[in-house]
Amino acid sequence: MRITNKIIQRNNLSNINTNKIYQDKLSTQMSTQKKINRPSDDPVVAIRALRLRSSVTEVTQYYSKNIPDAESWLNVTEDALNNLTDILTDMISQCTKGSNGDLTSSDREIILEQLKALSEEVYSTGDADYAGRYVFTGYRTDTSLSFTEEQTLRYDITEQIDNTALESMTKVNMGDLLNINSGNYNNMNVTENDISSVEVYRIQLSYDDCYSGADAAPSISFQVLDRATGQYNWETWDAAGGEITIMHASDKNPDPYTQAANDPDAVIYVPETGELLLGSNRHETLMAAKDDGTTVANEGEIRVSYQKENWEKGDLRPEHYFYCQADGITYNADYLTGNAVRQDIEYDVGFNQTIKVNSTADECFQHGIGRDVDDLVNSLQEVIDIETLITDLEKLQETAVGADAEKLQTQLDAANKALALSKDKCQKLFEKGITVFQGYLDDANLCITNCGTRSSKLELIDNRMKNQKTTFETLKSENEDIDITEVVIQLTSAELTYEAALMATGKVVQTSLLNFI
Repeated sequence: MRITNKIIQRNNLSNINTNKIYQDKLSTQMSTQKKINRPSDDPVVAIRALRLRSSVTEVTQYYSKNIPDAESWLNVTEDALNNLTDILTDMISQCTKGSNGDLTSSDREIILEQLKALSEEVYSTGDADYAGRYVFTGYRTDTSLSFTEEQTLRYDITEQIDNTALESMTKVNMGDLLNINSGNYNNMNVTENDISSVEVYRIQLSYDDCYSGADAAPSISFQVLDRATGQYNWETWDAAGGEITIMHASDKNPDPYTQAANDPDAVIYVPETGELLLGSNRHETLMAAKDDGTTVANEGEIRVSYQKENWEKGDLRPEHYFYCQADGITYNADYLTGNAVRQDIEYDVGFNQTIKVNSTADECFQHGIGRDVDDLVNSLQEVIDIETLITDLEKLQETAVGADAEKLQTQLDAANKALALSKDKCQKLFEKGITVFQGYLDDANLCITNCGTRSSKLELIDNRMKNQKTTFETLKSENEDIDITEVVIQLTSAELTYEAALMATGKVVQTSLLNFI
């Protein structure tokens, strides 16, 4: 094949252009710090880059956003639970003091004020929030645990309990004793015979002041075994059927407690206190309701349905605890089917890995805390009122003569008897309170332990995500980024090659066929 000067010139120009393209590629890599500019430059690197970038983005989301957010939520929860344990510890301390039989009136006043203050603080602690989201209310993070102000809204509530909710209580009946004062003592006929103490069974509902009109009487439902069929069927007691009677705390002769103690078939609802008082036969019937474990259904469940419409600041919202209806909305319908699912809030903190960050109110902020404090407060207040009455009567007796002095002595004897009974009741209640509040404290400590366990797990995940982030970023850099030193050397070499090619081409272009003639 004959090689002409024209062929040599074209080849040189082509090689110059190829070298210039290569030089442009290296210059682009220098300016972008990347190996490729478009997928067609290197499809393998491009595909690997997409995968690694996706992994880096995902890990960054876990490490930089999800994990810190979950950690903050857990910290807020743990702080609130620590406050709760401090409050419950103080309550146990007050119960220990109150169980002392040698307390003075001033001692009781101090304990009374301490318990009231602690009771108000318990549920305020449960309203802790993180970034505007309440941490103890499950999925309803926009709804506070308790009412933040007084409100009128009717709730139809169904509490699901078992026979462990049935308890025995002591009631001191004092008749008109506490109504005696300096202006009417000589017209009040109160003797020791009017003072008595009765034991009565009760179910203490989660709320008091439950009365909301003519339909306020509750219903009690429980399951009874039909021995003919071997099946459990629901039986219901209600006012319409005559099983439940409404009596008020102010009723006298008889009062609701004496009536329940004397009538074995009584079921008495006291709206003001939210108590269901049971006669011995009724108590025995409900105590027989037990889960036999043969089916998924809980045959030992007892349901109490009632209404409440007047709410005070600090009252717990029923929708966080019970099946209920309000303002046309049904809450927790799955509670009645036995298929209730816990409202766990979980964060994605790793590849196919989640962690629960919340504790729900029913785990630690039970209604029983406030209700048991109310019992203690009422018992203390009763003793304080009687002691005040005795002091007033003794002052009146100092100047009284004749029939007035005799009447005052009779009233003093009745008051002293009432004081002895109330002190005994109060002391036993505080002794019981030590165990009861220790149980609440154990629940709170369990929540703290679970929260701490999740925090420790999250810390391990955080360390692993940090390492994975570093690894993926390193792999991404190795796949996409240039070695600057190597590219500089290659670019310098390409520039020298380009200049040499220009020189060689310049010489070839100067030579033509005429030079050989």
